[in-house]
Amino acid sequence: MDEQMDFLAERDSSGEQGSGTSRLAMASIGPSAEGLRSRVLGAIRDMGEHGAICDDVEVVLNMTHQTASARVHELAWAGFIIDSGRQRKTRSGRAEIVWVAASRA
Repeated sequence: MDEQMDFLAERDSSGEQGSGTSRLAMASIGPSAEGLRSRVLGAIRDMGEHGAICDDVEVVLNMTHQTASARVHELAWAGFIIDSGRQRKTRSGRAEIVWVAASRA
């Protein structure tokens, strides 16, 4: 997962991260983010071709929406997971992207 730290460093220095609060949040999670990304990627890989929506990740890993969503978007940005072209409904009934590991595209 060393590649993840590289893409995050590039993303942060390019200014793509967004608001000051986003940058502060990323800095505050620091080293634990890599472990969280690893757990999220593992959960999505475990779902195989069925894939996972962010809501699935939240439930399976007992994560808050904010934590799961941020890690999913980081993994997508880095190319570790991709949009399957499908959607599924969350527990609240909203449609979400079904993510799959990039090797399962």
